[in-house]
Amino acid sequence: MKTIGLIGGMSWESSLEYYRVINEVVKEKLGGLHSAKCLMVSVDFAEIEQMQHEGRWDDAAKVLVKAAQDLEKGGADFLVLCTNTMHLSAPEIIRNVTIPFLHIADATAEKIKQDGYKKIGLLGTKFTMEQDFYKGRLTDRYGLEVLIPDEEQRDLVHQVIYNELCLGRIEPSSRQEYIKIIESLKARGAEAVILGCTEIELLVKQSDSPLKVYPTTTIHAISAVEVALS
Repeated sequence: MKTIGLIGGMSWESSLEYYRVINEVVKEKLGGLHSAKCLMVSVDFAEIEQMQHEGRWDDAAKVLVKAAQDLEKGGADFLVLCTNTMHLSAPEIIRNVTIPFLHIADATAEKIKQDGYKKIGLLGTKFTMEQDFYKGRLTDRYGLEVLIPDEEQRDLVHQVIYNELCLGRIEPSSRQEYIKIIESLKARGAEAVILGCTEIELLVKQSDSPLKVYPTTTIHAISAVEVALS
């Protein structure tokens, strides 16, 4: 079994889900008392969040590069960055380590392609929904057409992530707002929706959604196990 290197803490609520899913899937696949071989460097999300909202992406990347290098030195065989938004820094991380990097958008897109969907809604932070590092990868590498909510809806999705989900607050009223947004994406032709922030699946489950959902935390974690056991 390979050792998984997890860059976590963004937020720790979703990093906890990574650890849980990875170990549950290893146990399911190998049985008995098996659990995952993994290392985690958990950063202080308050520092990263401030850098994000001040546009200091280079500074945030430096923090994550250091975490990645520490994991490599510690014996990790490959890297998993436990957040969608900070995949904006993925190219910088990849340039500064020698071990493989398992990209969350790739793991998700491969699952979508397997299922035959082509027109996909995307929910996430405003950074993920509006910038090209994520949408562009889905389109350029996988030929997916990506729809995002309108500006007011994007603001709401973003605020719920930072002001509720990253603080461990699960509000039924916010779930209803998210469902309305998914319904509006469906009305515009979306065939399925990516829960493109690692906290969103704490709020929205498949049973809540009028569209097929792709929970990126779970997909990424399962993909990490497949690599670890390959």
